[in-house]
Amino acid sequence: MALQSANLRKALGKIIDPDSGKDIVTAGMVKDIKTAGDAISIEIELAAADSPMQTRFSEQIEQAIRATSSECKEIVSTIEVTFTADTRSANERVKDETNPLPNVKKIIAVGAGKGGVGKSTVATTLAIGLARQGHKVGLLDGDIYGPSMPTMLGLYREESKSEEGFLLPFKVHGIEAMTIGKLVEPDRALIWRGPRAHSAFSQLATQTKWGELDYLIVDLPPGTGDVPLSLAQLLPLTGAVIVCTPQVVAQDDARRAVRMFQQLGVPVLGLVENMSYFVADDSKEYDIFGRGGGEQMAAAMNLEYLGGIPIHPDMRIAADSGEPLRNWAINETMSNAFDAVCNNLVATAQNATPDRPTLTVS
Repeated sequence: MALQSANLRKALGKIIDPDSGKDIVTAGMVKDIKTAGDAISIEIELAAADSPMQTRFSEQIEQAIRATSSECKEIVSTIEVTFTADTRSANERVKDETNPLPNVKKIIAVGAGKGGVGKSTVATTLAIGLARQGHKVGLLDGDIYGPSMPTMLGLYREESKSEEGFLLPFKVHGIEAMTIGKLVEPDRALIWRGPRAHSAFSQLATQTKWGELDYLIVDLPPGTGDVPLSLAQLLPLTGAVIVCTPQVVAQDDARRAVRMFQQLGVPVLGLVENMSYFVADDSKEYDIFGRGGGEQMAAAMNLEYLGGIPIHPDMRIAADSGEPLRNWAINETMSNAFDAVCNNLVATAQNATPDRPTLTVS
């Protein structure tokens, strides 16, 4: 049996890339294989030119090819392995490749450096607010560790359905929504290792029948872990919205979230300061967590400030009862704040990535 390219690729398919968890052939790292007599040259693409994996891969590749040549009873004199680097960011790479959601115009991630800042509340507010403006909106609960959308959207009244191998999103409050919280037992602890977390998020995002959408809002888990990385590698993001509260400790973590998205090549569309202040019944304003910290941070990091959302007890009632539209009926101060944030997001998202042109034939 001749030592051909197919045999070599099969041999290389046994070498695992520890970063992706895939073999180097499936991961697309093997860019070229050439044979010239009894000499073989192989080109491997790495994420960075100075990757410490070069020596390890060189040794594993030579061992795999020597073993295959022995099985095929073929003589191999020299094996030359060269390395190149793909300097594009994670999100730049996915934008240059096939889009798994071609019918979605803009995909916006909502993240935070820490929990407890109201990230899911802001994500829901953005989705509902954009839908109230007439946009077609989807909301993906990407917090696969602690999904809150079943409660916040009142999905306990809904049944999970599928069609032709795709999950059907829940049509509630004028939006399309999907959450892993409706696909597992309510009290089940969701414990995911890296590869399983990537797989679970990928299935939710790409195996849901979203249809035509103007916006898909993705609520991420707090922090800078596996899911934001999976999102940036999986979907062509228009950008990200960062949520923080006014106090300094929240700003510290929010800065890390900003840097994470920038490192992944995802534009940061702006920052929302949640729980910005509290208006009492006597109309007096109280700065429970301080005030203006988010706006100051946005200015310091040269980010758009999308607005501040006050804290109000009725927001908790709306979330617990699964009726997010009630937030707009609280009072004029609250509804104006919600609409201002949505309007500012539309403007910055439009500037970041213009809508794809459409052709109408009549």
